[in-house]
Amino acid sequence: MNRILQILKKPDLRNKVLFILGILAVYRLVSNIPVPYVDQTQLQAFFANNQFYGLLSALTGGSLEQLSIAMLALGPYISASIIMQLLTMVFPQLEQMYKYEGEAGRQRFNQYSRMLTVPLALLQGFAFLAALQRQQVIGYLSLTDWISVLAVVTAMSVFLMWLGELISEKNIGNGVSIMIFAGIVAGFPVALQQALFKYTSALFFNYALFAVLAVAVIVGVVYISEAQRNIPINYARRIRGNKIYGGVSTYLPMRINNAGVIPIIFALSLLLFPGMVAGFLANTQIAFVSRAANVVNQFLQPTGVPYIVFYFLLVFLFTYFYTAVTFDPKSVSESIQKQGGYIPGIRPGPSTAQFLYHLLNRVTLVGAIFLGLIAVLPNIVQNSTGMTDFAVGGTSILIVVSVALEVLKQFGAQLAMYEY
Repeated sequence: MNRILQILKKPDLRNKVLFILGILAVYRLVSNIPVPYVDQTQLQAFFANNQFYGLLSALTGGSLEQLSIAMLALGPYISASIIMQLLTMVFPQLEQMYKYEGEAGRQRFNQYSRMLTVPLALLQGFAFLAALQRQQVIGYLSLTDWISVLAVVTAMSVFLMWLGELISEKNIGNGVSIMIFAGIVAGFPVALQQALFKYTSALFFNYALFAVLAVAVIVGVVYISEAQRNIPINYARRIRGNKIYGGVSTYLPMRINNAGVIPIIFALSLLLFPGMVAGFLANTQIAFVSRAANVVNQFLQPTGVPYIVFYFLLVFLFTYFYTAVTFDPKSVSESIQKQGGYIPGIRPGPSTAQFLYHLLNRVTLVGAIFLGLIAVLPNIVQNSTGMTDFAVGGTSILIVVSVALEVLKQFGAQLAMYEY
Protein backbone atom coordinates (compact mmCIF):
# COMPACT_ATOMS: atom_id res chain seq x y z
CA MET A 1 0.00 0.00 0.00
CA ASN A 2 2.89 2.34 0.75
CA ARG A 3 4.33 1.73 -2.73
CA ILE A 4 0.93 2.37 -4.35
CA LEU A 5 0.62 5.66 -2.45
CA GLN A 6 4.12 6.68 -3.55
CA ILE A 7 3.21 5.94 -7.18
CA LEU A 8 0.03 8.02 -6.95
CA LYS A 9 1.97 10.96 -5.48
CA LYS A 10 4.40 11.10 -8.44
CA PRO A 11 2.65 12.87 -11.37
CA ASP A 12 4.74 11.11 -14.02
CA LEU A 13 4.09 7.61 -12.65
CA ARG A 14 0.44 8.41 -11.97
CA ASN A 15 -0.05 9.49 -15.59
CA LYS A 16 1.59 6.27 -16.81
CA VAL A 17 -0.74 4.17 -14.68
CA LEU A 18 -3.83 6.05 -15.85
CA PHE A 19 -2.69 5.77 -19.47
CA ILE A 20 -2.24 1.99 -19.21
CA LEU A 21 -5.60 1.59 -17.44
CA GLY A 22 -7.23 3.58 -20.24
CA ILE A 23 -5.70 1.31 -22.89
CA LEU A 24 -6.84 -1.80 -20.99
CA ALA A 25 -10.37 -0.32 -20.84
CA VAL A 26 -10.34 0.12 -24.62
CA TYR A 27 -9.10 -3.49 -24.97
CA ARG A 28 -11.95 -4.81 -22.83
CA LEU A 29 -14.45 -2.66 -24.77
CA VAL A 30 -13.51 -4.03 -28.20
CA SER A 31 -13.40 -7.55 -26.71
CA ASN A 32 -17.16 -7.33 -26.10
CA ILE A 33 -18.25 -6.15 -29.57
CA PRO A 34 -19.61 -9.31 -31.26
CA VAL A 35 -19.17 -10.45 -34.84
CA PRO A 36 -22.55 -10.57 -36.69
CA TYR A 37 -24.26 -13.69 -38.11
CA VAL A 38 -23.57 -15.77 -34.95
CA ASP A 39 -25.92 -18.33 -33.36
CA GLN A 40 -25.13 -17.84 -29.65
CA THR A 41 -26.67 -21.18 -28.61
CA GLN A 42 -24.54 -23.13 -31.08
CA LEU A 43 -21.51 -21.06 -30.10
CA GLN A 44 -21.83 -21.95 -26.41
CA ALA A 45 -22.30 -25.62 -27.28
CA PHE A 46 -19.20 -25.55 -29.49
CA PHE A 47 -16.96 -24.23 -26.71
CA ALA A 48 -18.54 -26.53 -24.12
CA ASN A 49 -17.57 -29.55 -26.25
CA ASN A 50 -14.12 -28.29 -27.26
CA GLN A 51 -11.75 -27.89 -24.34
CA PHE A 52 -8.85 -26.68 -26.49
CA TYR A 53 -10.75 -23.67 -27.80
CA GLY A 54 -12.05 -23.08 -24.27
CA LEU A 55 -8.44 -22.87 -23.10
CA LEU A 56 -7.60 -20.34 -25.80
CA SER A 57 -10.71 -18.31 -25.04
CA ALA A 58 -9.70 -17.97 -21.40
CA LEU A 59 -6.35 -16.50 -22.48
CA THR A 60 -8.16 -13.89 -24.62
CA GLY A 61 -10.41 -12.83 -21.76
CA GLY A 62 -13.42 -14.58 -23.28
CA SER A 63 -13.32 -12.57 -26.53
CA LEU A 64 -12.89 -15.78 -28.53
CA GLU A 65 -15.83 -17.46 -26.80
CA GLN A 66 -17.98 -14.38 -27.33
CA LEU A 67 -16.72 -14.28 -30.94
CA SER A 68 -15.97 -10.59 -30.67
CA ILE A 69 -14.16 -8.54 -33.30
CA ALA A 70 -11.03 -8.96 -31.12
CA MET A 71 -11.40 -12.75 -31.02
CA LEU A 72 -7.82 -13.38 -32.20
CA ALA A 73 -6.45 -10.96 -29.58
CA LEU A 74 -2.63 -10.92 -29.73
CA GLY A 75 -2.30 -14.48 -31.03
CA PRO A 76 -1.17 -13.56 -34.59
CA TYR A 77 1.43 -11.08 -33.29
CA ILE A 78 2.81 -13.62 -30.83
CA SER A 79 2.91 -16.26 -33.57
CA ALA A 80 4.73 -13.81 -35.86
CA SER A 81 7.27 -13.07 -33.10
CA ILE A 82 7.87 -16.79 -32.58
CA ILE A 83 8.40 -17.37 -36.31
CA MET A 84 10.84 -14.47 -36.57
CA GLN A 85 12.79 -15.67 -33.53
CA LEU A 86 13.03 -19.16 -35.03
CA LEU A 87 14.15 -17.73 -38.37
CA THR A 88 17.17 -16.14 -36.67
CA MET A 89 18.50 -19.68 -36.24
CA VAL A 90 18.10 -20.35 -39.99
CA PHE A 91 19.13 -17.04 -41.58
CA PRO A 92 22.39 -15.45 -40.29
CA GLN A 93 21.31 -12.06 -41.69
CA LEU A 94 18.32 -11.96 -39.33
CA GLU A 95 20.50 -12.99 -36.38
CA GLN A 96 23.00 -10.26 -37.27
CA MET A 97 20.18 -7.71 -37.47
CA TYR A 98 18.60 -8.74 -34.15
CA LYS A 99 21.70 -9.24 -32.00
CA TYR A 100 24.50 -7.11 -33.38
CA GLU A 101 23.02 -4.07 -35.14
CA GLY A 102 21.85 -2.37 -31.95
CA GLU A 103 18.56 -0.56 -31.51
CA ALA A 104 18.15 0.19 -35.23
CA GLY A 105 18.48 -3.52 -36.08
CA ARG A 106 15.94 -4.53 -33.45
CA GLN A 107 13.49 -1.92 -34.75
CA ARG A 108 13.75 -3.35 -38.28
CA PHE A 109 13.36 -6.88 -36.88
CA ASN A 110 10.23 -5.87 -34.96
CA GLN A 111 8.84 -4.18 -38.07
CA TYR A 112 9.11 -7.47 -39.95
CA SER A 113 7.20 -9.16 -37.10
CA ARG A 114 4.44 -6.56 -37.40
CA MET A 115 4.20 -7.07 -41.15
CA LEU A 116 3.99 -10.86 -40.71
CA THR A 117 1.13 -10.38 -38.23
CA VAL A 118 -1.28 -9.31 -40.99
CA PRO A 119 -1.22 -12.50 -43.14
CA LEU A 120 -1.20 -14.67 -40.02
CA ALA A 121 -4.27 -12.87 -38.67
CA LEU A 122 -6.05 -13.37 -42.02
CA LEU A 123 -5.16 -17.06 -42.08
CA GLN A 124 -6.09 -17.76 -38.44
CA GLY A 125 -9.30 -15.74 -38.70
CA PHE A 126 -10.37 -17.55 -41.87
CA ALA A 127 -9.58 -21.01 -40.45
CA PHE A 128 -11.46 -20.36 -37.20
CA LEU A 129 -14.51 -18.79 -38.85
CA ALA A 130 -14.66 -21.58 -41.44
CA ALA A 131 -14.53 -24.18 -38.63
CA LEU A 132 -17.39 -22.40 -36.86
CA GLN A 133 -19.40 -22.22 -40.07
CA ARG A 134 -19.03 -25.99 -40.53
CA GLN A 135 -20.36 -26.40 -36.97
CA GLN A 136 -23.35 -24.21 -37.96
CA VAL A 137 -22.35 -21.60 -35.38
CA ILE A 138 -22.16 -18.96 -38.13
CA GLY A 139 -24.74 -18.68 -40.86
CA TYR A 140 -24.14 -18.31 -44.58
CA LEU A 141 -21.59 -15.64 -45.47
CA SER A 142 -21.38 -14.08 -48.89
CA LEU A 143 -18.05 -13.04 -50.39
CA THR A 144 -18.67 -9.47 -49.23
CA ASP A 145 -19.45 -10.70 -45.71
CA TRP A 146 -16.24 -12.76 -45.62
CA ILE A 147 -14.14 -9.80 -46.75
CA SER A 148 -15.71 -7.40 -44.23
CA VAL A 149 -15.49 -9.79 -41.26
CA LEU A 150 -11.88 -10.82 -42.00
CA ALA A 151 -10.90 -7.18 -42.54
CA VAL A 152 -12.34 -6.15 -39.17
CA VAL A 153 -10.85 -9.13 -37.29
CA THR A 154 -7.41 -8.55 -38.84
CA ALA A 155 -7.57 -4.81 -38.17
CA MET A 156 -8.46 -5.47 -34.52
CA SER A 157 -5.49 -7.82 -34.15
CA VAL A 158 -3.14 -5.15 -35.52
CA PHE A 159 -4.86 -2.51 -33.35
CA LEU A 160 -4.31 -4.57 -30.19
CA MET A 161 -0.67 -5.12 -31.20
CA TRP A 162 -0.28 -1.33 -31.39
CA LEU A 163 -1.92 -0.88 -27.98
CA GLY A 164 0.51 -3.43 -26.50
CA GLU A 165 3.47 -1.52 -27.89
CA LEU A 166 2.12 1.75 -26.44
CA ILE A 167 2.07 0.08 -23.02
CA SER A 168 5.64 -1.19 -23.47
CA GLU A 169 6.83 2.35 -24.23
CA LYS A 170 5.85 3.42 -20.69
CA ASN A 171 8.55 1.09 -19.22
CA ILE A 172 6.13 -0.46 -16.72
CA GLY A 173 6.30 -3.96 -18.21
CA ASN A 174 5.81 -5.88 -21.44
CA GLY A 175 2.66 -4.61 -23.12
CA VAL A 176 1.67 -7.95 -24.65
CA SER A 177 1.99 -9.72 -21.29
CA ILE A 178 0.00 -7.00 -19.50
CA MET A 179 -2.86 -7.25 -22.02
CA ILE A 180 -2.95 -11.05 -21.69
CA PHE A 181 -2.91 -10.52 -17.92
CA ALA A 182 -5.93 -8.20 -18.22
CA GLY A 183 -7.80 -10.74 -20.36
CA ILE A 184 -7.22 -13.55 -17.87
CA VAL A 185 -8.21 -11.44 -14.85
CA ALA A 186 -11.39 -10.36 -16.67
CA GLY A 187 -12.40 -14.02 -16.91
CA PHE A 188 -11.84 -14.84 -13.23
CA PRO A 189 -15.18 -13.51 -11.86
CA VAL A 190 -17.23 -15.52 -14.38
CA ALA A 191 -15.26 -18.72 -13.69
CA LEU A 192 -15.64 -18.19 -9.93
CA GLN A 193 -19.37 -17.55 -10.28
CA GLN A 194 -19.84 -20.75 -12.30
CA ALA A 195 -17.79 -22.78 -9.84
CA LEU A 196 -19.79 -21.53 -6.85
CA PHE A 197 -23.07 -22.14 -8.69
CA LYS A 198 -22.11 -25.77 -9.39
CA TYR A 199 -20.71 -26.45 -5.91
CA THR A 200 -22.10 -29.37 -3.91
CA SER A 201 -20.79 -31.13 -0.83
CA ALA A 202 -19.65 -34.03 -3.04
CA LEU A 203 -17.22 -31.67 -4.82
CA PHE A 204 -15.59 -30.39 -1.63
CA PHE A 205 -12.44 -32.48 -2.13
CA ASN A 206 -12.03 -31.32 -5.76
CA TYR A 207 -12.43 -27.65 -4.87
CA ALA A 208 -10.04 -27.99 -1.92
CA LEU A 209 -7.50 -29.68 -4.19
CA PHE A 210 -7.72 -26.81 -6.66
CA ALA A 211 -7.28 -24.24 -3.86
CA VAL A 212 -4.15 -26.07 -2.65
CA LEU A 213 -2.88 -26.25 -6.23
CA ALA A 214 -3.45 -22.51 -6.74
CA VAL A 215 -1.54 -21.60 -3.57
CA ALA A 216 1.28 -24.02 -4.47
CA VAL A 217 1.58 -22.56 -7.97
CA ILE A 218 1.67 -18.99 -6.63
CA VAL A 219 4.34 -19.85 -4.05
CA GLY A 220 6.36 -21.81 -6.62
CA VAL A 221 6.18 -19.09 -9.26
CA VAL A 222 7.25 -16.39 -6.81
CA TYR A 223 10.10 -18.55 -5.50
CA ILE A 224 11.46 -19.49 -8.93
CA SER A 225 10.95 -15.99 -10.35
CA GLU A 226 12.96 -14.45 -7.52
CA ALA A 227 15.63 -17.19 -7.35
CA GLN A 228 19.02 -16.39 -8.87
CA ARG A 229 22.60 -17.62 -8.89
CA ASN A 230 25.00 -14.87 -7.83
CA ILE A 231 28.34 -15.06 -9.67
CA PRO A 232 31.10 -13.11 -7.84
CA ILE A 233 33.00 -10.53 -9.90
CA ASN A 234 36.09 -8.59 -8.83
CA TYR A 235 37.25 -5.38 -10.49
CA ALA A 236 40.94 -4.53 -10.66
CA ARG A 237 42.17 -1.24 -9.23
CA ARG A 238 43.04 1.37 -11.85
CA ILE A 239 44.83 4.68 -11.31
CA ARG A 240 43.99 7.61 -13.56
CA GLY A 241 45.77 10.80 -12.56
CA ASN A 242 45.19 11.30 -8.85
CA LYS A 243 42.11 9.08 -8.69
CA ILE A 244 41.78 5.33 -8.05
CA TYR A 245 38.99 3.42 -9.79
CA GLY A 246 37.77 -0.13 -9.23
CA GLY A 247 39.08 -2.45 -6.57
CA VAL A 248 35.55 -3.49 -5.59
CA SER A 249 33.74 -6.83 -5.51
CA THR A 250 30.19 -7.38 -6.72
CA TYR A 251 28.18 -10.16 -8.32
CA LEU A 252 26.42 -10.96 -11.58
CA PRO A 253 22.85 -12.25 -10.96
CA MET A 254 21.85 -15.21 -13.14
CA ARG A 255 18.13 -15.83 -12.78
CA ILE A 256 16.71 -19.34 -12.58
CA ASN A 257 13.92 -18.33 -14.95
CA ASN A 258 15.27 -15.73 -17.37
CA ALA A 259 12.41 -16.27 -19.80
CA GLY A 260 9.59 -15.34 -17.41
CA VAL A 261 6.15 -16.20 -18.73
CA ILE A 262 7.08 -15.96 -22.42
CA PRO A 263 7.61 -19.76 -22.96
CA ILE A 264 4.03 -20.47 -21.82
CA ILE A 265 2.63 -17.86 -24.20
CA PHE A 266 4.83 -19.11 -27.05
CA ALA A 267 3.82 -22.75 -26.45
CA LEU A 268 0.08 -21.99 -26.38
CA SER A 269 0.34 -19.80 -29.48
CA LEU A 270 2.16 -22.57 -31.33
CA LEU A 271 -0.55 -25.05 -30.33
CA LEU A 272 -3.25 -22.68 -31.61
CA PHE A 273 -2.40 -22.82 -35.29
CA PRO A 274 -2.59 -26.61 -35.98
CA GLY A 275 -5.79 -26.82 -33.92
CA MET A 276 -7.48 -24.17 -36.05
CA VAL A 277 -6.33 -25.75 -39.32
CA ALA A 278 -7.43 -29.22 -38.15
CA GLY A 279 -10.86 -27.89 -37.17
CA PHE A 280 -11.22 -26.34 -40.61
CA LEU A 281 -10.25 -29.59 -42.42
CA ALA A 282 -12.06 -32.07 -40.15
CA ASN A 283 -15.24 -32.19 -42.27
CA THR A 284 -13.63 -32.06 -45.68
CA GLN A 285 -14.70 -34.54 -48.38
CA ILE A 286 -11.14 -35.84 -48.83
CA ALA A 287 -10.95 -38.92 -46.61
CA PHE A 288 -7.19 -38.84 -46.00
CA VAL A 289 -7.19 -35.15 -45.04
CA SER A 290 -10.24 -35.60 -42.81
CA ARG A 291 -8.63 -38.53 -40.95
CA ALA A 292 -5.39 -36.57 -40.46
CA ALA A 293 -7.34 -33.57 -39.13
CA ASN A 294 -9.25 -35.76 -36.66
CA VAL A 295 -5.96 -37.27 -35.45
CA VAL A 296 -4.61 -33.76 -34.82
CA ASN A 297 -7.81 -32.81 -32.97
CA GLN A 298 -7.51 -35.88 -30.74
CA PHE A 299 -3.85 -35.11 -30.13
CA LEU A 300 -4.69 -31.56 -29.07
CA GLN A 301 -7.26 -32.54 -26.44
CA PRO A 302 -5.96 -30.91 -23.21
CA THR A 303 -6.85 -33.98 -21.15
CA GLY A 304 -4.88 -36.37 -23.35
CA VAL A 305 -1.43 -37.68 -22.48
CA PRO A 306 0.11 -36.74 -25.89
CA TYR A 307 -1.04 -33.13 -25.47
CA ILE A 308 0.39 -32.92 -21.94
CA VAL A 309 3.75 -34.36 -23.04
CA PHE A 310 3.95 -32.13 -26.12
CA TYR A 311 2.96 -29.06 -24.09
CA PHE A 312 5.65 -29.79 -21.49
CA LEU A 313 8.32 -30.26 -24.17
CA LEU A 314 7.35 -27.02 -25.92
CA VAL A 315 7.56 -25.02 -22.70
CA PHE A 316 10.88 -26.69 -21.84
CA LEU A 317 12.42 -25.95 -25.25
CA PHE A 318 11.09 -22.39 -25.45
CA THR A 319 12.57 -21.67 -22.01
CA TYR A 320 16.03 -22.60 -23.29
CA PHE A 321 15.46 -20.82 -26.59
CA TYR A 322 14.27 -17.53 -25.09
CA THR A 323 17.01 -17.61 -22.44
CA ALA A 324 19.61 -18.02 -25.20
CA VAL A 325 18.13 -14.98 -26.97
CA THR A 326 18.04 -12.73 -23.89
CA PHE A 327 21.28 -13.79 -22.16
CA ASP A 328 24.41 -14.06 -24.33
CA PRO A 329 27.40 -15.36 -22.27
CA LYS A 330 29.88 -14.11 -24.88
CA SER A 331 28.56 -10.53 -24.78
CA VAL A 332 28.43 -10.55 -20.96
CA SER A 333 32.01 -11.86 -20.81
CA GLU A 334 33.25 -9.14 -23.17
CA SER A 335 31.43 -6.46 -21.17
CA ILE A 336 33.00 -7.65 -17.89
CA GLN A 337 36.46 -7.75 -19.47
CA LYS A 338 36.14 -4.23 -20.92
CA GLN A 339 35.25 -2.89 -17.46
CA GLY A 340 38.32 -4.52 -15.92
CA GLY A 341 36.38 -7.24 -14.11
CA TYR A 342 36.97 -10.96 -13.73
CA ILE A 343 35.42 -13.97 -12.03
CA PRO A 344 37.76 -15.32 -9.32
CA GLY A 345 39.54 -18.45 -10.56
CA ILE A 346 38.40 -17.94 -14.19
CA ARG A 347 40.54 -16.35 -16.92
CA PRO A 348 38.91 -13.35 -18.68
CA GLY A 349 37.69 -13.76 -22.23
CA PRO A 350 36.66 -17.12 -23.77
CA SER A 351 37.15 -19.00 -20.47
CA THR A 352 34.68 -16.68 -18.73
CA ALA A 353 32.16 -17.07 -21.59
CA GLN A 354 32.47 -20.87 -21.39
CA PHE A 355 32.00 -20.78 -17.61
CA LEU A 356 28.90 -18.58 -17.92
CA TYR A 357 27.49 -20.84 -20.65
CA HIS A 358 27.99 -23.90 -18.45
CA LEU A 359 26.26 -22.25 -15.49
CA LEU A 360 23.43 -20.92 -17.66
CA ASN A 361 22.63 -24.42 -18.95
CA ARG A 362 22.51 -25.88 -15.44
CA VAL A 363 20.46 -23.04 -13.96
CA THR A 364 18.01 -22.90 -16.88
CA LEU A 365 17.43 -26.67 -16.61
CA VAL A 366 15.83 -26.16 -13.19
CA GLY A 367 13.70 -23.26 -14.41
CA ALA A 368 12.60 -25.09 -17.59
CA ILE A 369 11.52 -28.22 -15.71
CA PHE A 370 9.65 -26.18 -13.11
CA LEU A 371 7.93 -24.04 -15.75
CA GLY A 372 6.90 -27.12 -17.74
CA LEU A 373 5.53 -28.89 -14.66
CA ILE A 374 3.46 -25.89 -13.60
CA ALA A 375 2.10 -25.56 -17.15
CA VAL A 376 0.86 -29.18 -17.35
CA LEU A 377 -0.04 -29.73 -13.68
CA PRO A 378 -3.60 -28.33 -14.07
CA ASN A 379 -4.23 -30.71 -16.98
CA ILE A 380 -3.11 -33.64 -14.84
CA VAL A 381 -5.30 -32.53 -11.93
CA GLN A 382 -8.24 -32.06 -14.31
CA ASN A 383 -7.80 -35.64 -15.52
CA SER A 384 -7.84 -36.98 -11.97
CA THR A 385 -10.68 -34.80 -10.60
CA GLY A 386 -12.83 -34.15 -13.68
CA MET A 387 -13.03 -30.40 -12.95
CA THR A 388 -13.49 -28.24 -16.04
CA ASP A 389 -14.34 -24.84 -14.56
CA PHE A 390 -10.70 -24.18 -13.73
CA ALA A 391 -9.16 -25.92 -16.74
CA VAL A 392 -6.65 -23.10 -17.20
CA GLY A 393 -6.08 -22.46 -13.51
CA GLY A 394 -2.38 -23.22 -13.36
CA THR A 395 -1.42 -21.51 -16.60
CA SER A 396 -3.51 -18.43 -15.88
CA ILE A 397 -2.15 -18.12 -12.33
CA LEU A 398 1.37 -18.52 -13.70
CA ILE A 399 0.89 -15.67 -16.18
CA VAL A 400 -0.91 -13.42 -13.69
CA VAL A 401 1.66 -13.86 -10.92
CA SER A 402 4.67 -13.51 -13.25
CA VAL A 403 3.31 -10.35 -14.90
CA ALA A 404 2.36 -8.87 -11.50
CA LEU A 405 5.89 -9.48 -10.18
CA GLU A 406 7.44 -7.89 -13.26
CA VAL A 407 5.20 -4.81 -13.02
CA LEU A 408 6.00 -4.41 -9.32
CA LYS A 409 9.74 -4.57 -10.09
CA GLN A 410 9.38 -1.94 -12.80
CA PHE A 411 7.51 0.35 -10.40
CA GLY A 412 10.22 -0.26 -7.79
CA ALA A 413 12.89 0.74 -10.30
CA GLN A 414 10.95 3.90 -11.25
CA LEU A 415 10.58 4.88 -7.59
CA ALA A 416 14.29 4.25 -6.98
CA MET A 417 15.12 6.69 -9.78
CA TYR A 418 13.09 9.39 -8.02
CA GLU A 419 14.87 8.72 -4.72
CA TYR A 420 18.29 9.11 -6.34
